[in-house]
Amino acid sequence: MRSRQRMFAAVMRLLLKCLRLGRRRRFKLMRQVEQLWHYGHLCLRSLLYNSFTNGDVVLDSLFEPVYWLVDHVTRWFGVVFVALVIGLTSSIVAIVYICLLPLILQTYTPAWVCWHLTYGHWNLIMIVFHYYMAITTSPGHPPQAKNDLTGVSICRKCIAPKPARTHHCSICNRCVLKMDHHCPWLNNCVGHYNHRYFFSFCLFMTMGCIYCSISGWDMFRDAYAAIERMKLLEKERLQVAANQTYYQTPPPTFSFRQRAFHKSVVYLWVLCSSVALALGALTLWHAALITRGETSIERHINRKERQRLQKKGKVFRNPYSYGSWDNWKVFLGVDVPRHWLTRVLLPSPHLPHGTGLSWDLPPCVTEQHAPLLAI
Repeated sequence: MRSRQRMFAAVMRLLLKCLRLGRRRRFKLMRQVEQLWHYGHLCLRSLLYNSFTNGDVVLDSLFEPVYWLVDHVTRWFGVVFVALVIGLTSSIVAIVYICLLPLILQTYTPAWVCWHLTYGHWNLIMIVFHYYMAITTSPGHPPQAKNDLTGVSICRKCIAPKPARTHHCSICNRCVLKMDHHCPWLNNCVGHYNHRYFFSFCLFMTMGCIYCSISGWDMFRDAYAAIERMKLLEKERLQVAANQTYYQTPPPTFSFRQRAFHKSVVYLWVLCSSVALALGALTLWHAALITRGETSIERHINRKERQRLQKKGKVFRNPYSYGSWDNWKVFLGVDVPRHWLTRVLLPSPHLPHGTGLSWDLPPCVTEQHAPLLAI
């Protein structure tokens, strides 16, 4: 009996030792796995570590395929967008000349006829001139030789000198002087040398669309009512044709010319009103940027800089802003009062102030402002 008890105690001791050894081995294995995990995580962070990395950089990296797709689609579809602008504008001009102008000459007084002919043709000339100059004028690019520039940074994408207010366009794959944005409707970048043409085109196109919408409001109502009447009479004609007897006469039908005239008037008014709203909002946005002496890109940069300096108790000042009135004079190239007529109200291919490489005080600025970023 005692021998059995001893044997049982020995077996139990052996079993407990095995359990202890299993626990130790299991804990040791878990510790090894945990150490390997921490070591791998540390190696990965050491390979990808960058002191400048933040949430914005990670988000840009994740959206890089989307940016690539948008850049290439915009580059190839730029010609399509330009053709669309020319086609839609030409269709409106054709409707005005074919449908509306004969009606204006027959029904309006001589004073109103002179007004419409003068203003309409002036507005059309300004639209065509500024759009042509905006799509054919190069926005300006910095020189590749570094010796020609002083105090500039280097673009990390094209590895070339990058003057102040210059930014790299991923669609054109070049740096652009005083870049505002890449416009697919121009198939060109908006920069130092064609920024005025772009804004003038937007302004005069908006004015032309508002002019067509206001002038054609009464014609639009009459044309829309006529189209509704056409639909009603067409429905009655089909009903009569289905149940026609020898004494019934079908309602009169409208000719193709009448249908085309009324539908063209409705098309003109709807298109002009839509473009006036959309392009008018864009024009007001750019007018506000010009008033502050900024571009679309600088608007975001200056806002972040303003918030950063505000946390430090400092005030941000735009070094390229000379005051609201002087900003407009610099942007439009108005040096003397007569330039408001010859350079603003009439087509003018004059160059902007400066070369886009350095930003000295323009001669049209009345007083010099402190070119400080922060005080």
